[in-house]
Amino acid sequence: MIRAVIVDDHKMIADGLERLINESDSVRVSGKAHSAAECWELLKSEQPDVLMLDIGLPDANGIDLCAKIGEKYPQVSVLMLTSYGELATITRSLDAGANGYVLKNSMPEELIGGIRTVASGERFLCEEVNVTLQKNENSQLELTRREFELLQLIVEGYTLPELADKMCLGIQTIRSYRKNLNMKLNAHNTAQLVQNAKALKLV
Repeated sequence: MIRAVIVDDHKMIADGLERLINESDSVRVSGKAHSAAECWELLKSEQPDVLMLDIGLPDANGIDLCAKIGEKYPQVSVLMLTSYGELATITRSLDAGANGYVLKNSMPEELIGGIRTVASGERFLCEEVNVTLQKNENSQLELTRREFELLQLIVEGYTLPELADKMCLGIQTIRSYRKNLNMKLNAHNTAQLVQNAKALKLV
């Protein structure tokens, strides 16, 4: 029987997950925590086969917590279980050592399958996350010299007029380059553009 721990700050969600998981014939929930502090306390006495980890915790970022758990308890497989489906967040989680990534809107069978898979030492991505990563891998991520130059300046925090001045281009041209960058990096605003660029190690 696979032993699983749930780390989620919403008690109702954690309780619902526990009931769902315990109905399976191969997994049992052996503990729950609602914060990073509670998670660490629990891990002192209980190292499960799989730790299901949310990203938005009240006292820590789940991605940072994942990396620390991997360092201290490498035998524990971490399955990110969250509502965040953005490319940059998925990439950061996997880079931090997550063994799997499942969205909370996934089917119960997919969640149980994910727990079994990471418990066996393999990586698991729910279907929606897998599609997101494949789209990114298949998309054209090559930046032109000017696009790369603009991206660097955006990361440094320059405003639109400053960008136009520094690159000796008109504001409309900058906007056109910026639109292309947003499309290539799957971003909808500056913060997301910067985050995705860093996640993809473009800057």
